[in-house]
Amino acid sequence: MNQPCPRLIIAALRGGAGKTIISVALASALKRRGIVVTPFKKGPDYIDAAWLSQAASRSCHNLDTFLMGTKQVVRSFFRHAPSGQIALIEGNRGLYDGVNAAGEFSTAELAKLLHAPVILVVDCDKITRTVAALVLGCCHLDSAVDIRGVILNKVSSNRHARVVQQSIEDYCHLPVLGTVPRLKELKFTERQLGLIPPQEHEDLEMALCRAATIAEECLDIDGLIRVAEGAMPWQMENFSSVVHPNNAVLEPVTIGVIRDVAFQFYYEENIEALIDGGAKVVQISALNEKILPLVDALYIGGGFPETQAKQLADNEEFRSSLRKVAEEGLPIYAECGGFMYLGESLTIGDQHYPMVGALPVDFEMEKRPQGHGYTTLVVDRENPFFPVGTSLNGHEFHYGRILSRKNEEEVYTACHVLRGTGMGQERDGMVRKNILAGFTHLHALGTPEWANALIAAGRRYQSERQFVPR
Repeated sequence: MNQPCPRLIIAALRGGAGKTIISVALASALKRRGIVVTPFKKGPDYIDAAWLSQAASRSCHNLDTFLMGTKQVVRSFFRHAPSGQIALIEGNRGLYDGVNAAGEFSTAELAKLLHAPVILVVDCDKITRTVAALVLGCCHLDSAVDIRGVILNKVSSNRHARVVQQSIEDYCHLPVLGTVPRLKELKFTERQLGLIPPQEHEDLEMALCRAATIAEECLDIDGLIRVAEGAMPWQMENFSSVVHPNNAVLEPVTIGVIRDVAFQFYYEENIEALIDGGAKVVQISALNEKILPLVDALYIGGGFPETQAKQLADNEEFRSSLRKVAEEGLPIYAECGGFMYLGESLTIGDQHYPMVGALPVDFEMEKRPQGHGYTTLVVDRENPFFPVGTSLNGHEFHYGRILSRKNEEEVYTACHVLRGTGMGQERDGMVRKNILAGFTHLHALGTPEWANALIAAGRRYQSERQFVPR
C-alpha cells in the first residue's frame, strides 16, 4: 500500500554552509504554523540532532547507513516519519561527501535510499554566477539524486541575490526557495566543529523564536512544503517494522542513564532499544544528585565533561557512590565523555579535577581532536557485554587522551581497532570488573547486541545482588 510521506533533505555543498541553522529555522517556523515536524539528522551527529529536537519539540533520530546499515535506516525512518506531517532531514558535510571517492554513505546516497527530494543550501559569500556552476555540477554528478531547489545563504545585498538567483534559474532550471542575508543578530555560538548544545545556550527559546522569524522572512516556506509533499508515495508494505523482545513478564531491569549538561550525547534509538527490550530507564544527573540511585546497570554517554569538570569534581558524594557500586560489580557501559568520567582525574590546561576513580587512568584534554570519524572494532577479549569475535561499527570524536595508566592486572582492553583511533595503539574498550568503556560511540540499530547485552548484564546483577540499604 502506498501512503503519502512528505519529506525533504536539507543538504549543502560543504560543511559549515549553514544547513543546520536553516534546518532549525525551518523546523521552528513549521511548528509555529502548527505543522508537526518529524526531524532526522543524517550522520552520527548529536548536537545538530539536539537542536532539531528543540526546534520541532519532537525527538530527532539519526540516519546513518555506516552505523546502522540500509535496512535499519529505512526501518527507523518508517517507524518515526509517519508520526508527523513532514519529515525534515538535515544532511551532513557536502551532498556527495562520503567515506571514499564513490561517495559511499553520503547524504546523496541517503536521499536515493529514501526517495527524498533535496534542497541545496549554498554559501554565497564572495561568489555569484559560479554558484550556478556548482549547483549544476551537483545536478549532473548523479541524476538519480532528486535536487528540487536552492536556498541562498549569506547574501550581501539585493543585487547580489538577484544575480545568483537568475544564474541558477537560467542554467540549472531550479527554483530559489530562500534568500538568507548574513545574520549577525542570530548568535548560535559555535564550539569545536559545530554549534554548542542547546542545553548550554543562554536563551534557547529566544534563539528558536528568532530562527523561526528569519525562516518566515527569508524562506519560501510554502514552496518548501510543496517540495516535501511532492516526494513519491511511501511503499509501506516494503518496510516492516522491527520486532523487539518484550521482557515485561519478568521483573523489569532498571538501567540508569546519566543524562545532564555534562553527558548529553545519546542516540534516541539507544534509549528506545533499552525500553523496547523491557528495561526501565531512569535518568540520572551526575551534577545535581547526591547519590547514585539503585539500578541494575548503568549507561554513561558522551558529552562535554570538560565544561562541567569543576561541578563534577565538587559532587564528591555522587562520585563516591558510583565508585562503590562499580567496585561491587555494577554493569557499566560508558562512551567517550563517560569513559573519561570513570577515570581517576581529568586535566584541562593547568587544572586537575578528580573524577570517579573506577578506572585506573588519568585523562587530559587537548586543543586538537585526538580521534574523529567512523570506527570499526573487533572484540578480541572477554568483556561484560560482547562475545569475542563481534564486529562493531561506531563513531568517535574526542579531544581527550589518556595521560597515564596504572598497570593493574585486572584492567585490559577488549577491542582491536581496525578503523579509527580509539585509545591509541589500535586498541579501545577498557575492561575492569563489569565495566566496558572506550572512545567509540555505538548505535543500537547498527549493533542490536548492545541493548540486549546491557539488559542481560543488568538481569544477572539483579539476581546476584544482595540488597544493602545505602
